Amino acid sequence: MDLRDLNYFATIAELGHLGRAAEKLNRSQPALSKSIQRLEESLGARLFKRDGRRIKLTDVGELLLARGRQLQMSIAETEREIRDFAGGLTGTIRLGCAASMAEYLLPQLTAALLERAPNLLLKLSIGQDDVLRESLRSDRLDVIICPLVANEEHFVSYPVLEDEMVVVASAEHPLFDGPLELKDLCQYRWVLGAPTVSARRWIDNVFMDNQLPVPVVQVETNTISMLPRLIARTRLLSFVAREILEHGQGMSRLKEVPLAQTTMLRTIGISLPAGRYIPPAANALVDLLKENGHRFFRDA
Repeated sequence: MDLRDLNYFATIAELGHLGRAAEKLNRSQPALSKSIQRLEESLGARLFKRDGRRIKLTDVGELLLARGRQLQMSIAETEREIRDFAGGLTGTIRLGCAASMAEYLLPQLTAALLERAPNLLLKLSIGQDDVLRESLRSDRLDVIICPLVANEEHFVSYPVLEDEMVVVASAEHPLFDGPLELKDLCQYRWVLGAPTVSARRWIDNVFMDNQLPVPVVQVETNTISMLPRLIARTRLLSFVAREILEHGQGMSRLKEVPLAQTTMLRTIGISLPAGRYIPPAANALVDLLKENGHRFFRDA
């Protein structure tokens, strides 16, 4: 089985059209047809079937596509491993970091890492924890720093520290005018992450567990950079890390809504893919966080 034929096959399967695949690959349609014919002869089975003007994978084709992707990933990992071995602490780390902690963690962590590996290329991705986990599963990232989730079988994780998430509002918000109960928060709308984000699921569950309606989200966002001014100018509520509230830029006009029920204790940690090759420089990053993670978070 030829790897080039497998690559052609994957492109044809993706586009579902031989002509479009030929244009994308800069190959003739007869050449691609012969490529598929070679694969089918070696496997003894049809890979495609007609569906109107398009072509669709047969069951055998679906299986080959899945196995082919695994093979391509393995080849890519082997190439990276050889380059990394030859270069020591050089190469590339694809690091993902949760938006809620990037501002006060990444500057010091990056500086310390570059002292150990000055020739390193660091590719940073900032996002919510649900997006980071999916990127780690699909091999788009090497390591992520975000709140840990229990029983995540696809990852190897190391806790670094614990922090808290709290509800925040404008310092002039009417909530602060008198005694406060959880049900009072139901009168106002919220700025929160997507429903798949762990902090959003947690705060929703708090209200459900107390037989109250879940927060009504008026602004759904994957970034905290816009939150201070937005919340300060409105009666919207949000849910942020206490570290951000105390030290983040523009947070002086915001105030914590002091309710024990809505104070979320969480564990921040590092996660790597289980059973996959980890570049030496990524291991150096993990060692830095395991040794000095608390200092990087607290001394920003």
